[in-house]
Amino acid sequence: MAATEPKRLSLNAFSMNCVSHINQGLWVREDTRNIEYRTLAPWMELAKILEAGCFDALFLADVVGLYDAYRGGPEVSIREGMQVPVNDPMLLIPAMATVTEHLGFAFTSSILQTHPFTFARQVSTLDHLTGGRVGWNIVTSYLPNAAASLGLKDLPGHDERYDMADEYLEVLYKLWEASWEEDAVLADKAHRIYADPDKVHRIDHVGRYYEVAGPHLCEPSPQRTPLLFQAGSSPRGREFAARHAECAFVLSSRRQLAAGKGPVADIRARAARYGRNPDDIRFYQGLSPVVGGTEAEAKAKAAEYLEQLSTEAALAHLCGSVGVDLGAIDPDRPLETFDGNGMTGVVKGLLDSAPPGTRTFRDLAKANMAGQFVVGTPEQLADTLAEFGSLGIDGFNLVYATTPGTFVDFIDGVVPVLQQRGLVRTDYEPVPLRERLFGTPRLPDRHPAGQTRIEAARRRAAGRAGQPIAQG
Repeated sequence: MAATEPKRLSLNAFSMNCVSHINQGLWVREDTRNIEYRTLAPWMELAKILEAGCFDALFLADVVGLYDAYRGGPEVSIREGMQVPVNDPMLLIPAMATVTEHLGFAFTSSILQTHPFTFARQVSTLDHLTGGRVGWNIVTSYLPNAAASLGLKDLPGHDERYDMADEYLEVLYKLWEASWEEDAVLADKAHRIYADPDKVHRIDHVGRYYEVAGPHLCEPSPQRTPLLFQAGSSPRGREFAARHAECAFVLSSRRQLAAGKGPVADIRARAARYGRNPDDIRFYQGLSPVVGGTEAEAKAKAAEYLEQLSTEAALAHLCGSVGVDLGAIDPDRPLETFDGNGMTGVVKGLLDSAPPGTRTFRDLAKANMAGQFVVGTPEQLADTLAEFGSLGIDGFNLVYATTPGTFVDFIDGVVPVLQQRGLVRTDYEPVPLRERLFGTPRLPDRHPAGQTRIEAARRRAAGRAGQPIAQG
C-alpha cells in the first residue's frame, strides 16, 4: 500500500498597517521596522520575503476606531502606538503586488465602514490589479468609537452586527456574482462593443439595512468574489463563518482540537447544516514563532520579548476587544460574570478551556499578554505545526515579534524543514488565490454566493421565456 501523502499546510503572515499590532510594545526595538509602516519600502520588502518563503498570503488586520475602554480613555493606546495611528491596509496591496507574482493579500474591512456598492468596486479593482490574489477578512467592528466616528448613534448589538453582515454579503454576492454574465464582455473593436448591455443587470436589492440598485460597476474579476476570511468565535460569529467563510482564523489549544471541541469542530458541524462540505472551510491557527539555532537560544529570545512587552498596551488592547474596562474590575472576579458587546469569542474560548467557576478576569488579562509564542528550534517548531495539522488545523496566521525578522527567521529555519517533510509548498501554481487553496477560482454552487449565481441565471432564463423576473 502506498504511503499516505502528508497534509499540506498553508502559511500566512499576520500584520497591520500600524506601529504596534499584537505583541504590544516591541516597536521600540532596534531590529524591527514597525515605525516605518507609513512608507512603502518595508511592505514591499516583506512581500518579497514572504513570496520567497512560499507563503500563501499576507493577512492584514485593521480597525476603524480607538481602543478607549481602558481606564476610561484612549491615552494609553495613543501613547503606546497601540493600533493607532493606523493606515488603510487596502492601499498597500497594489504596491506589494507589483514586486510579487504569486503572494496573496487578505485585508480586513468592516461592514460598517464602507457601503457595499462602493466596497464591491474597490475589491473587484484589487482583484483585477493583482490577477486574482485578493482575500477579504470580514469583520463587524466592536469598538464604540468606530460607531461614533462613522455617524452611528450607538454601536449595534453584537448579534445585530452579524445580521447586518449577512445582508451586506447578500448585496455583494448579487453584485459580484449575478450582475455581469460570464460572456458580457466582448471587447469587440470591429463592432465597437465592449460589453453587451443585455448581459449586465441591475440587482435592485431592497432589504432591512441596504437598498442597492446596481449594476456592479466592474466587469468580472478573476475570482469575482474574493477569498473570504472570518475570525469571529462567538456563537453568532461561528454561525456566520459556517455560512460564508472559506478561511477561518482561530485560536485553539491542542487539547481542544484533540477532544473535538472548540471552534473548528463547531463551525464544521454548522457548515454541514447549511449544506456545505465541512472541508470547504480551512482553519488558520494564530501563532507567534520564536526561532533559535538551539532551544536555549530561542528561549532567551522569547524571554527578552516578554520582558519588553507593554502590559498597559496589552490591557488597552484587551479592554477594547471585550468592551469592558478591566482597570475598573476586581481581577479575581469570576469570568462567567462578563457582560460586554465586544469580541465575546475571546471570553468564550477561555471559559471553554477550564472547568466552570475557575476562570477569572485576571486569567483573561494573562492569556492576552502571554501571546501565542511557540518557542524552539526549527525542528521543534515544525513538530508543533505538524501536530496542529494532524489535529485539524489547515494553516497558520503567523504573528511577528519583530518585522521582518520574525518572518525571516521562520523562512530561513522552519520552512525548509516543513518543505522536506512535504508539509508546505515548494513553489507556486500560477493561478488565483482561491484556486491555489481550493482548486477552483470561483466559489462552489453550494456556497451562498454560488446559490446567488444559480438563482440569477434561473431568473434570467425565466425572463427570456416571457416570465417576469423577480427583483431583489
